[in-house]
Amino acid sequence: MSDAKSPDSQIRRAVHLCIDMQNIFASGGLWETPWMEKVLPAIASIVSRHQARTIFTRFIPPQDPEDRPGQWQVYFQRWRQATRSHLPPSALDLVPALARHVPPARIVDKPAYSAFSNPALAGLLVEKGVGTVVMSGAETDVCVLSTVLSAVDLGFRVVIVEDALCSSSDVGHDALVTMYRIRFHGQVDLVTAEELAGFWRE
Repeated sequence: MSDAKSPDSQIRRAVHLCIDMQNIFASGGLWETPWMEKVLPAIASIVSRHQARTIFTRFIPPQDPEDRPGQWQVYFQRWRQATRSHLPPSALDLVPALARHVPPARIVDKPAYSAFSNPALAGLLVEKGVGTVVMSGAETDVCVLSTVLSAVDLGFRVVIVEDALCSSSDVGHDALVTMYRIRFHGQVDLVTAEELAGFWRE
């Protein structure tokens, strides 16, 4: 299978889907993603150009572990301090540099890794006539991964902005970027934030 690469055509009918850039993942947060600060300027530049076409997601944990089924319950029993009973509400807010763009940018809350675990998102994209989802955010190898695969399954073209992704695992990030590059040609394109500005002008 050929390598995924930069788009060979302009990006049209797109939204920027920015995953989980929340205080809980920022510096000092419970699930700190150390290099979120490094990618924040690239994400902010995309948002500033496409405010009305940006959708931010927020990962919303349960009030208590018992509120989730199956292995999620086990997960949050281990991470009880990450439930809403223990977290300050501000931990789930977007980081301030991005929150100031809402509105016109929108927020979609989700209960699981994939942004599409909130069924309203797919409906919103269809309503907007979206064909391409431009992806940024956290974390490359968890919520971004799950969202990318869901978007592919739903038939969207996916454009991943490499320098606008972050993870708490360098190994995980590098492995996933490599996987996108070699396994998803025709469905997933990889660009830098600078390249995106040239491909996406609407």
